[in-house]
Amino acid sequence: MAELEHKVFPGRGDSAEEVEEPVINYRGIKAMPYILGNETFEKLGAIGTLSNLQVYLTTVFNMKRVSATTLLSVFHGTTNFATLIGAFFCDTYFGRYKTLGFGSITSTLGLLAITLTAALKKLHPPQCLPDSAVCIGPTPWQMAFLLLGFALMIVGAGTIRPCNLAFGVDQFNPHTESGKRGINSFFNWYFFTLTFAQLVSLTLVVYIQSDVSWPVGLGIPTIFMLISCFVFFIGTKIYVMVKPEGSPLTSLTQVVVAAIRKRRLKLNQQHGLHLFDYTPPKSINSRLPHTPQFRFLDKAAILTVDDEINPDGASANRWRLCSVQQVEELKCILRVLPIWIAAILYHVGERPQYLVFQAMQSNRHLGSTSFHVPPATYAIFQMIALIICLPIYDRFVVPFLRRLTGKETGITVLQRIGVGIFLTIAASLVGAVVEDKRRSLALSRPLQGVHSHHGAISSMSAFWLVPQLSIVGLAEAFASVGLSEFFYKQFPENMKSFAGSLFFCAMAVSSYINGFLISGVHQWTNKSWSGNWLPEDLNKGRLDYFYYLVACLCAFNFCYFLVCAKWYRYKGTGETPTANVVELQHKKYMDKMIV
Repeated sequence: MAELEHKVFPGRGDSAEEVEEPVINYRGIKAMPYILGNETFEKLGAIGTLSNLQVYLTTVFNMKRVSATTLLSVFHGTTNFATLIGAFFCDTYFGRYKTLGFGSITSTLGLLAITLTAALKKLHPPQCLPDSAVCIGPTPWQMAFLLLGFALMIVGAGTIRPCNLAFGVDQFNPHTESGKRGINSFFNWYFFTLTFAQLVSLTLVVYIQSDVSWPVGLGIPTIFMLISCFVFFIGTKIYVMVKPEGSPLTSLTQVVVAAIRKRRLKLNQQHGLHLFDYTPPKSINSRLPHTPQFRFLDKAAILTVDDEINPDGASANRWRLCSVQQVEELKCILRVLPIWIAAILYHVGERPQYLVFQAMQSNRHLGSTSFHVPPATYAIFQMIALIICLPIYDRFVVPFLRRLTGKETGITVLQRIGVGIFLTIAASLVGAVVEDKRRSLALSRPLQGVHSHHGAISSMSAFWLVPQLSIVGLAEAFASVGLSEFFYKQFPENMKSFAGSLFFCAMAVSSYINGFLISGVHQWTNKSWSGNWLPEDLNKGRLDYFYYLVACLCAFNFCYFLVCAKWYRYKGTGETPTANVVELQHKKYMDKMIV
């Protein structure tokens, strides 16, 4: 336990209270090798396995393409949705260190289970030869063991993703200049390690899996994950471990309950003079002004003769009387939800679900050589576009826009998101045109000497998929980064973990929608005049029609987003303060109790 020292914090009015605070020994940079080492090997393990699962399920487990794509959509959706549960348990009960340790061990076990399905013949169906008319699928027991591995990975990812970035920031003192510089440096190194892991996974690991050996290719990520656990626990003695503060959801629930209890009270212009305004003196949340949206919730803060106030100015019963601050924090979250829905549809549009299968039925030769580029490796061009775009945007585009608009960021965060959503329309249209060309060449001029039980191989180079992937990468540079920044800035300060998980939850819902969309289109078009759009052999289908459908969905989402963006009110902008609703002021972030 850290040594305690006496500090005096100002309370409300002229009062002050003496509080014992621990002396925190921030190790900062000294803790980074362990945290970044853990993060690097964790991403090498997770991405090295997840990036090639489509190929694994269809070639080793002999699953139908639609079934494999739907299963992975549900898997990715559940994984991202689990981050919300992970954030809740992390902030409420266990803290980030214990949550990360548990998640690292669970992910290792999940990767080990999936590796065993490839290494042991009894855990996967027999190999399907290229000229085989019928392939034997997995048995129920084989499928159950595979799903066990998926379940363990879901639990692991759901506890790691919402905590790892915040745990690294915890190691720096946010009140010193060196600590602030360390935090900025950590963010840079964090995303560098993520990029490094993606590069290695989408090139070396994917190549070993597809062209050398699946047991070896899946065993390597498992070893990486085991090293990740080892590195993480080595640094235990020097970590700063922040105690969980309890769930902020309780405060939000109190507002809803209090507003329902006082639903019969009428709001009028004079009620602004009777709204209960109280902020705890040690609150880490910035004080929010009163806003006119969602006025029904204001009833939770109406001060009546039946409400009791404690000597320190707080409400005696927060389930009946809430402060304006509590009400406005709930409003912040409610205002974000329409934008979150647009984020869901954005993720539907920015994921080319059939990219790997398109590459499998295209000419993957690297130039005139005999080397075949693994199908999953083409996704690296999406990442390269993102890496190139971000520094150009930051160093050149933002300063240029700043001179035009006079805004520090060049454009608002919502405008940035809007650009990314618009680019998803272009990406889907380009994808439709390229697929039409690929299919035409597969039917008229198939690649000779190459056989596949999924159908003829088009003579079109798979590198024609790069334009669509590049546009998707640009869309990510605008919308994905913008959405992360938006959620982080617009949520109350004590809900940053939930803000991070909300981004993943949008991805989760989009995965379910993608799975429903693919299954639905596959069934609805099976007996249509145009034929099945998504058959096993893409040359017999109309994947280009599916891309046009996604483009229409993205266009609708863009229009919907414009309406929401015009309606949205940024956090901290409100009405002119009344007698009891005061202007916005920021409180200092108080050091938390350390384990």
